[in-house]
This record gives sequence, C-alpha cells and structure tokens, in this order.
Amino acid sequence: MAQNRLTPSIGIGAADLCHKRIDGTRIYIYNLLERFGLVAPDTLFYIYLKGEINPNLRFKKYPNYLLRSDSFPFLWTQLKLPSLLGKDRPDVLWMPLHNMPLWRPRGLKTVITIHDLAFKLFPNLFPPKDLFLLNRLTSHAARSADRIIAVSHSTARDLTEIYGVPSHKIRVIHHGYNENLFHLPSVEEKKQVKSVKNKYKIPANAKYIIYVGAIQPRKNLGVLVSAFERLKTLHSFRDWKLILAGAEAWLVDDLKKQIAASVWQKDIITTGNFSIPDLPYLLWGAELFVFPSLYEGFGIPILEAMACGVPVITARNSSLVEVAGTNAVYFDAQRVDDLTSSIRELHSSSEKRKELINGGLKWVKRFSWDETAKKTYEFLIETAIG
Repeated sequence: MAQNRLTPSIGIGAADLCHKRIDGTRIYIYNLLERFGLVAPDTLFYIYLKGEINPNLRFKKYPNYLLRSDSFPFLWTQLKLPSLLGKDRPDVLWMPLHNMPLWRPRGLKTVITIHDLAFKLFPNLFPPKDLFLLNRLTSHAARSADRIIAVSHSTARDLTEIYGVPSHKIRVIHHGYNENLFHLPSVEEKKQVKSVKNKYKIPANAKYIIYVGAIQPRKNLGVLVSAFERLKTLHSFRDWKLILAGAEAWLVDDLKKQIAASVWQKDIITTGNFSIPDLPYLLWGAELFVFPSLYEGFGIPILEAMACGVPVITARNSSLVEVAGTNAVYFDAQRVDDLTSSIRELHSSSEKRKELINGGLKWVKRFSWDETAKKTYEFLIETAIG
C-alpha cells in the first residue's frame, strides 16, 4: 500500500454494520465504505467493528482499510471503541450515527453525521429506553463534535433550532442511491420480476402499492393501511395488494393488530427482512410507491423508487420535499382521506403518472453515492487539518 504520510488518517465507527436489521443509516455507512478506498487510495482508514458484518452489508476491503473488530456486550462505543482509538491514533474520527465516545485521545478531531432528530419531535413514537439513550447520546455528540454532517437542510435546521448548533459547524451532504441496482429494468430483468414476487408470496399478476423501509411508528403505516382499506371498497382497486417491504423495528404491535383486524388482511403483505438485490424487482412490479412517514432526515427509498420508474406519493413534511422535488404527489401525513384521494387521482391519470416517472428519472441524477463519498471525505480531511 502506497500511503502518503502527509494525508491524515481517518477512523470510522462502523459497528452498526454488524446489526441484523438493515435501515437507511446502515445503507449509508455501507455505501460510503464501498467508495472511500477508491476516492482516497493513499489515505489510511481504520474501520471499527464490533463483530461479524451483516452479510448484506459486506463492503469492499481496499488495501488502505485496516479493520478493527472487537466485540463487547454493551456500550461498545463508550467502553471498547476508546481503547481501539488509543492504539491506532487516527487524525480524525467519523461517527456516522448519533453517538460519540466520551473519552477520546487528545488531539483527535471528530465529525458526526446526524440523520434526523425525530426522537425530539415525536418522543412518543420511541421505546423509553431508546428515547433516553438518543437524548443523552445525541446531545453530547452534537455539542462535542468538531464538525457535523447533516444529511439534509431539514436536519441542519433542526440541529440549529433544537441544539443551538451554529450553521458554520454543519455541512449538508445529501445521501445518494445505488444506480447500478436501481434503474429501469432490462428485458431479462423484467422476466425475473414474477419469480421475486413469488419469493415474497405476492401473486404473479397482482397490482400493488409498495412501501419500503423499517416497520415502526414514525413511518406512519397505520394511515397507509387505512387508506388501502378505503381503496379496496372501490371496484378499480378490488384486486390490488399492499406490500410493506421492510423489517420490524420497534413498537409494531398496534400496526400488526390493525392488519390482523382488517377485512383485507390477506391483501396486505409484509416481507420482513428482504435481500437487497431483490428490492428493485419488487419496485419494478409495483404500480405506485407510497412513503407516508411523519418525519425523515432524508428518505433514500424515494430515490430508489424514482430510479426504477415507479410514481411516488409521499407525505409533505421534514426533508421529503427536499428529496422528491416536484416529482411526487404530496399529501398530509395525518389525513387518511388525503392519501386515499391522492392515490385515486394518480391511478386515474396516466398522463400524471408518466410525468412523475419521467421527472423522477431526471431528478435522481442529482444524487449519487460517489458524490456523497467524495464530499464526505473532503469534509473529514478539512476537519483533520483545520
């Protein structure tokens, strides 16, 4: 490995890649580690892990990556990571999630990525233990980090309003999407859609609405289920299905009870954990993509759906307008009737669907993991030498 000794070394807290559940934060870490080795082949990266990497999140191991894996039963960031940092002494530490070790080697510069502050705005939607930790850890991290990456201007504003973080300390760097995976399907790929649908028990010829993301209260899936129930009473939607693609996260009992009590429960299909390479096939088979979240720091699935040529309906709040631009139909996340009418109107207008598809395909070109990795690396180096 040809390392330029003048280039600062970078430590990365990547322990979240060892988690079974996949969410936007882990997709973010994975995609940047896939690229840092190419962006900066002469920079030494220390990658800190706490066990086996999730098989779906195994990133490329470049010659300038030094993996440090050391398991610990609890408070890994606070009790294990500091000792690893003390041995390696990187010049800058990047924590791509809301946590920062209380003890750090003297002189170590730090950067944290804040994805969202949903727990401050919707505290009732989080388990008490998680809420306590998020409040304590995020507050410390936001105030003690030298610099902060916000994944959207919406999150940046929240950081300033809630924690008083000065704007000069924050750099907005948008997420990207995997254009090699999410794109318009080839003829051969179209032929494989039915087999992937079958894998998730979706009838081969079924028309369906799809949601992609974690199953948890902030995603507001109860409103989507209620809207679907209203649609099913209409002749034009009688044979449609609703696909909830994602793993259960927390506080899912109310949603499960709602689905179990629904007259249309057999038409509501939950995939659970899915294989990431299967996702574009699930999107290609969909008529509409609906993202009803109450709040998002970014919203990667919106880009993935657009890239696959699926019309998008999303709630009008937080960062979602920033992510989708003018290429989605928006609705009030609190109103079942607004979502129901939005789906009906889009379904009835082939011209509007075509407009959203074409606009979305152009829009997503603004977002790239390559660009995210490049800007993030530059910000880390700028922090290290600043």
